Amino acid sequence: MLIMGGMAYPVGAWVDRRGGRLLMTIGSILATLLVIAWSQVTDIGHFYLIWIGLGVCAALVLYDPAFVIVASWFTRRRSTALAVITFAAGLASTIFVPLSDFLLQNLGWRDAILVLGIFLGLTTIPLHALLLRRHPEDLGLEPDGIPLQANQTAPKRSGSSLADAVYSRYFWMLILAFSLSYLSAAAIRVHIIPFLIDAGIDASSAAVASGAIGLMQVAGRVVFAPLDTRFSARIMVSGVFVLQSIAMMLLLGEPSGLVLVSFIVVFGASFGANTLARVSIIAEHYGILHYGRISSVMTLFLTLAGTAAPVGASLLYDHLGNYDLVVWLALGLALAATVVMFIARPAQATATT
Repeated sequence: MLIMGGMAYPVGAWVDRRGGRLLMTIGSILATLLVIAWSQVTDIGHFYLIWIGLGVCAALVLYDPAFVIVASWFTRRRSTALAVITFAAGLASTIFVPLSDFLLQNLGWRDAILVLGIFLGLTTIPLHALLLRRHPEDLGLEPDGIPLQANQTAPKRSGSSLADAVYSRYFWMLILAFSLSYLSAAAIRVHIIPFLIDAGIDASSAAVASGAIGLMQVAGRVVFAPLDTRFSARIMVSGVFVLQSIAMMLLLGEPSGLVLVSFIVVFGASFGANTLARVSIIAEHYGILHYGRISSVMTLFLTLAGTAAPVGASLLYDHLGNYDLVVWLALGLALAATVVMFIARPAQATATT
């Protein structure tokens, strides 16, 4: 995750200038080779080197470059496009965790990873190499797939520069709000199974609850997409943070069946919508011309928050022997994110076409 975060800016800058076709194709090829190499590794040093390389590949092919491309290709239907992508990604673990377990049980871990590496290459390399284009006008289209009329020139891409964003107070307020939210959510999401076991819930039920959160992430994104066209991104982000705060409050009560189900629904939906909310508010306020660069700065901070939170929660649990303080801190961080978002006021809006 740290390597992926460190690569965010150069990847964002490249996709802004040249599109994602070459970069994502190279990332898919390298990822395929590295996963295949992982299946053959026998040395711990090589194992870590492979995962450093996979961190680079993750930056080249996962959400961040995909979101830059979506921001360029869609305006009115941006939230719908984001929802479709994140819907598919949200189901990835639902498909590949049991598939990986099946391969592991029948082939052993080396051959299981080898099969997954080959499958990765066969599915991602052709799609990135053959289908991606830099901008809609390369195919004679406007954003949202609208055909350009005869003698019509493509609309000029507009938006703030990276310097404009970095020197604006609102941008740093957004980074602070999302970082606080990520610190809160990541600590709970990673530790939810041991937390529930510690609260007296059996391991199987805790695992089911964790999987249900993943499904609710998908549901949250599906709900967010149509609402995003009716309300400003700032209102939507504030609403997501309010839901996250409510979810943390639910964890303070006794973990009854109703409380647990309510937590799964509210936390999962807010956690899933958070991803779309971040893309929407950056694109709405700063436009798409330098979206990759601007988004990458925020991504670096959020990656640090998402990496530090689970480790910090672990240290607190080891020291105290329970998750009580972790939950209170998660609630405080979610509330702080909500407050920061409520008081943040953009100086002016930037066109997003």
